[in-house]
Amino acid sequence: MTSDHAFHYPPDVFDAVVAAIPLLTRSKKDVLLFFRNSGVPPVIVAPFEIRIVSDPGFHKYAITRELLTILNDGGDKYLGQRRQLLKRVSEFEEFSSCYPDNVLKAKGAVAAVAQLVNKKDSFTRLANEREEEQRRHRAAQAAAQATRQQRHRQKEDLKRRLFELFSMTDPHRRGKVLEGVMNDLFAYGGILVREAFTVLEPDAGGVVEQVDGAVEIDGRFFLVELKWWNERLGTAEVSQHLVRVWARAEAGGIFISSSGYTEPAISTVDGVLNQRIVVLVELEEIVHAVENDVELRDLLKKKIIGATLDKRSFLRASRYTD
Repeated sequence: MTSDHAFHYPPDVFDAVVAAIPLLTRSKKDVLLFFRNSGVPPVIVAPFEIRIVSDPGFHKYAITRELLTILNDGGDKYLGQRRQLLKRVSEFEEFSSCYPDNVLKAKGAVAAVAQLVNKKDSFTRLANEREEEQRRHRAAQAAAQATRQQRHRQKEDLKRRLFELFSMTDPHRRGKVLEGVMNDLFAYGGILVREAFTVLEPDAGGVVEQVDGAVEIDGRFFLVELKWWNERLGTAEVSQHLVRVWARAEAGGIFISSSGYTEPAISTVDGVLNQRIVVLVELEEIVHAVENDVELRDLLKKKIIGATLDKRSFLRASRYTD
């Protein structure tokens, strides 16, 4: 028996216990002893000890009912005693203490209490399971809400940092900040990032090339190049990045420019799409995506699909985000 029952005995349990205890005891004193052994305080039992002497007509069933009423009305003060009484009755096995003529009745009364207790326990378990499920559901909702709030704060911080770039006048500082912002934007979008790195000569240790970063999208690696210039990037600028891409088997390329690209630059990149996937992105497209809650991963994946199927390295974001 789990003892996880209602605060008070329900009427059916109350009546079953009243019917059982007198059958499990031979005398009025035995009834009082049954209650004492269940933890009922002497201060409650003592008046009944006096009454059974002065009132011969005060029978075992009346004693049991009145004592149980006191315990039931006592609230949580006597919760332990009520539980112990239920446990003792429902698990009773010493039927030799009963009157021989009452043994069968006593066994039936114990079975009736045990059945009710098991039934109540089943309901209690179901209620506890429902409460636990509701608790887990509320906890999951709270965790999801906390995650959404954290994501919102991250997004707002990224937007602020991105927009602050446009007020910076130091090109070198702006370039470094841009790298950090883009790395965090990629990470926010669930894109695996390797930040800017330098490739050195194996022997002399001189710098062979500097790469602004690399990302992984759907299991494919792309080298990332960032440029914040005042003029559109031409063939020479995009070709430098193509050389870096070509030096790595199976790698693709992503070029991000704040000032756009010349038509010859776009044509140059289009010409390599049969062999490598390279996409051209304007910073304005990323700003548009951030402002409109478009995932950067989705923007880049659609551009990659456009480069793969349409053989066009540069298609404006409005085609994908509107």
